[in-house]
Amino acid sequence: MTSPLPLIDGHLSDSHKTQYWEDGFLFPVQIMSEDETLGLRTELEQIEAEWRNADLPKPLNLYKRVNAHVVMPLAARIASDPRILDVVEDVLGPDLLIWSAEFFVKEAHTTHVVGMHQDLTYWGLGETPDQVTAWLALSPATVESGCMDFVQGSHKNPILPHNDTFSANNLLSRGQEIAVEVADADKTHIELRPGQMSLHHGLTIHGSGPNVSEDRRIGLAIRYLNPNARQQVADRDYAMPARGQDLSGGFIHIEPPTDLFAPSALELHERIRADQSKALAENANSSVPLYQAEN
Repeated sequence: MTSPLPLIDGHLSDSHKTQYWEDGFLFPVQIMSEDETLGLRTELEQIEAEWRNADLPKPLNLYKRVNAHVVMPLAARIASDPRILDVVEDVLGPDLLIWSAEFFVKEAHTTHVVGMHQDLTYWGLGETPDQVTAWLALSPATVESGCMDFVQGSHKNPILPHNDTFSANNLLSRGQEIAVEVADADKTHIELRPGQMSLHHGLTIHGSGPNVSEDRRIGLAIRYLNPNARQQVADRDYAMPARGQDLSGGFIHIEPPTDLFAPSALELHERIRADQSKALAENANSSVPLYQAEN
């Protein structure tokens, strides 16, 4: 695996900031130790064990995969970790919002994939540079376990045409894939140890293969915005303030949850999901529900 990038008092160097904007991604950034990360994984897996068969309005996997920070204090706590925010601030500036946090889990020996795509295609935020995704590994992300693959420099493209496959094997909401073939030689494998993080731009073409390893591949994808970003499709959008100020009025501010799946948080989650679905479903030609592959 690639050695972690050297940080300067927890921040990226100027050369690494330049590299991010040149390549559209940056990795690996060491955020925490493997022992600390194991504690977070254990906490997540305890939640899974205790709540998998609970009487929740929606399946547990939906809450893990869609806006987990709204109903799971664990997700909000990780997304607000100052060590992550310090690095994200180097990309987006001092005013930071958490737009979403999603646990991506590929079980061992499964065929689930993520098709090659650009995130901003379905967010309703246009082609804004005022966003970044931080992907924190909670278990080893390797080629064998289905780590992400990025296409270097692809964020310099506009939003490209995508096809909606609605494949049950694809973990994305619409099984979306860019309508062009990406050669294996053009892919950079984003291998991460537990506690390491990658950053990527919302226009960077990326995807991941199946997990043929003996372990689950667990990651938390955190989507950060600065207040210059604007929702262009949905009538309303929501964000959790993380650092600095947001005086723009572009997002409804939400608070981090204090308890797991509290009734008020579940109601808020459903409201956000309904409002954001207008952007996620724009131009879709299928009646298949969003996030059908909730694994």
